[in-house]
Order: sequence, then structure tokens, then C-alpha cells
Amino acid sequence: MNVNHMNITQGMGVAELIEEMGRSGVLGAGRVHRATKLLRGMIDDPEMAIFMSVAGPLVPGGMRRIIRDLIDDGTISALITSGANLTHDLLEAFGGAHYRDYGFDDEKLHQEGIGRIGDVYTRSEDFEVFESEIQEIFSCIFSAKPHISIQELIHEIGGHLDDDMSIIRTAHLRGVPIYAPGIIDSMLGLQLWMYTQDNRICLDAVKDMHSLSDLVFSHERIGAIILGGGLPKHYTLASTLLRGGVDAAVQITMDRSETGSLSGAPLEEAKSWAKAQAGSNLVTVVGDATALFPVILAGALSELQGEVGD
Repeated sequence: MNVNHMNITQGMGVAELIEEMGRSGVLGAGRVHRATKLLRGMIDDPEMAIFMSVAGPLVPGGMRRIIRDLIDDGTISALITSGANLTHDLLEAFGGAHYRDYGFDDEKLHQEGIGRIGDVYTRSEDFEVFESEIQEIFSCIFSAKPHISIQELIHEIGGHLDDDMSIIRTAHLRGVPIYAPGIIDSMLGLQLWMYTQDNRICLDAVKDMHSLSDLVFSHERIGAIILGGGLPKHYTLASTLLRGGVDAAVQITMDRSETGSLSGAPLEEAKSWAKAQAGSNLVTVVGDATALFPVILAGALSELQGEVGD
């Protein structure tokens, strides 16, 4: 079969663009096309629960609403993320924002109370509001439930928010669990530590495994959307170990495989650990998730709406 050269025309839609990538069928274009087809099939499978793994600065990087909408419309059954993404969701829920176009003079930024994440910026005054608000929420939650799992804590936090665009609030309202096994490694975790200076609590990480395991075994098939790597990726895949792994997964990562790191490992490697089923449908796309996932998702949704067929 020949590699066909892509034909880009004026006014073409995203689904048509992805079809042209599929006509080429190789390298990154081919991977984006295959990932789109797989994601479409995952979303369209009523017997499949989709776990979404989110690592890296995706909330400050402009993907907050995308993740929130996937929860709101029932596409994903669980979110596994870093504490940092939860922190940044809360930052905006409390009235803060993420900014751009401040430049790269980091010493000057520090003097002006601005923190930098690549070319995304935060203001110290927004974090001051975050700290004050989250401490009040902690007081309400822990006074009633001093022994609580991480997932339960995040769920309870959602009940104290009134921002309709919040990931945490939307998950609370829709009953979608959020797991953050590395929550302590974040500003949210730092605020938990600050709270324990005057209060005794038990944040039970092991308890999360009970509810996550119940979720895994209550569905016929498990799919995964893995954006970035690290702890959220491993927690997502390892949660399916006792059932022989995921049935399908799309991974978007910038990391390389040569060092043996989990973040850069091809999904096929998970088969050797029974974290992906034999015969599972797996696609890895190398690139920036903030650029690629919106395109892949838009293509999959367009196909589901009948814009472009197989």
C-alpha cells in the first residue's frame, strides 16, 4: 500500500483533516489518525469504562474545560491526575487565572510575584486566595471526617465550590471519582501539611484502591486516555493489573523510551506486566498533549456525530 500525500483544502473540517492524515497513514499523521479512530470506538462502546490519566500542566495549559466537559457528558468514568492539576483547577475556582505574555526574565518575575510554567504564568495573590479558601474548606471537611481517603477528600472539596467550570465540582456533581495518588507533591499537598500543624487527620491512600478496584471490576472493558506519564499513568494502568490490563488505550507523551522510564514507555510494554491485555488496541502518539489531544478528540466527536465515516 502506498503512502498517499495529504490534500489540505480551504474550509476543511478537523475530521476531514484527520482523514487526510489517515490517507498518508505513517509517522505522526498516521498515529493521530489511528488514535482518533480508537478514541471514537472507546467512547462509542457502552460496555467500556474510560479512565483518564492527566500529568503535566494541562489545566494551566488551557485544557481545564476539555477535561471538565468529558466528566460532565459522561465520557470518562474516573480521572487520575496530579495534585498540581487539582491545585490549578482550584486556583481558578477561587477566582484566579492563568496568564501569558509576561516574558522569560525569571528573576524579575519572582520579584513581581509571578511564577512561570513554560510560557504560562501565575500570580502570587491568586495563590494567597487559594491558600485561604482551601484552609476553610479543610476545616469544614475534616471537622466532620478526620479519617478520609484521597478520593473522598477531593469529592468533598467539590461540594464546597460554586464554579461551574471546575473539574473538581463537576466530578462531585456527576459522581465521577478523581484519584490523585501523588497529592502531597503539590501546593494542595502543602496546604494539607499546613493544616496538620494544628489538627490531626488521617488521609488514607490505601482506601482509594478499594473503590478503584470496584470500578475496574464492575465494567466489561476498560479503556484509558493517558496524557503525559508519571504517577497518574502508572496508577491508571496498574489499577487494571488483577484483570489482566486495559483493553484499549491512547497515550500522548513527549517522553522517550530509551531510558526505560514509564513516562516514555510504549503502551505495548504494558502487556509484559499484564497492565494491557493481549490483543488490546493501543496507540501512542508522540507530542504535546495540549496540541494533539484537542485535535484527536474533536475528530472522534465529529465522527460520532456522523460528519465523517470509516
